[in-house]
Amino acid sequence: MKILLLDKNHPLITEQLLAKNFILEEDFTSSYDEVCNTIENYDGVIIRSRIPLDKNFLEKAKNLKFIARVGAGMENIDIPVAEKLGIKLINSPEGNRDSVAEHVVGMLLILMNRLFIASNEVKNGIWLREENRGDELLGKTVGLIGYGNMGKATAKRLSGFGCKVIFHDVLPNLSDEFATQVSLEELKEKAEVLSLHIPLTDETHYLIDSEFISEMKNDFYFVNTARGKNVETKSLVEALKLGKVKGACLDVLEYEKSSFENLEINNEDLKYLLDSENVIVTPHIAGWTRQSKEKLAQVIVDKILREFFIQ
Repeated sequence: MKILLLDKNHPLITEQLLAKNFILEEDFTSSYDEVCNTIENYDGVIIRSRIPLDKNFLEKAKNLKFIARVGAGMENIDIPVAEKLGIKLINSPEGNRDSVAEHVVGMLLILMNRLFIASNEVKNGIWLREENRGDELLGKTVGLIGYGNMGKATAKRLSGFGCKVIFHDVLPNLSDEFATQVSLEELKEKAEVLSLHIPLTDETHYLIDSEFISEMKNDFYFVNTARGKNVETKSLVEALKLGKVKGACLDVLEYEKSSFENLEINNEDLKYLLDSENVIVTPHIAGWTRQSKEKLAQVIVDKILREFFIQ
């Protein structure tokens, strides 16, 4: 099989697939149109987020057997068209679930205990104790929306902090030793911390908006390591100003480019988030650890070999 690699990834992908006699070609710079002109020459493609695999792209990929995304989200692919054309879709959420879960916990601890703020103050000669009194995770009810790889890994860690973890998911019967499945209405009734672990779809676009926030009974901390467009930023900013959202931990933003490589919009809502003491923002790195880079790649290789390697 001839495979095109469109993004740089861990070298083990190339090493292990070459060892199994796959033919690999790398193209990290060609434009969308240029790749469209050559994609019919390939049986498989391995991607991250650089180029969208839309209907036009897929219809030109006349010999494509599979698309492998090194990561979890698949919104950059026209999934209905790919499935109609019989193209196998592969991703690797197992590879970065642990890094995402640790990132969630880390952001919450920093936010709720004012660690970054207090550290900077001391480094600048300011010694404030009462003003930096923290808020414990212990005893809080954490509500997760989505209970796949990321949600389960997050629940496992938060349960170790003495949190009661509940979650809502579109699939039934997912409760385990770390978290209990509830209706969305019950989650809104009980959650004191809300964390998103969902893909970006038509149904989840702007899931968190002014109506959703107003339906939360408690003032709450909010965490998003899923996708920026799961959240309507202007509604989040308004809730932060009113105190309904006590603080936000955002690894993803509505204003990111589709490649996730930078921001494409700068406005007053973004400025508020970046200036607020009650908001932590990181550059879409929750799934990016040294360990996850290797694990993401290994999961992809294992799945490709399972499906397409003939002894």
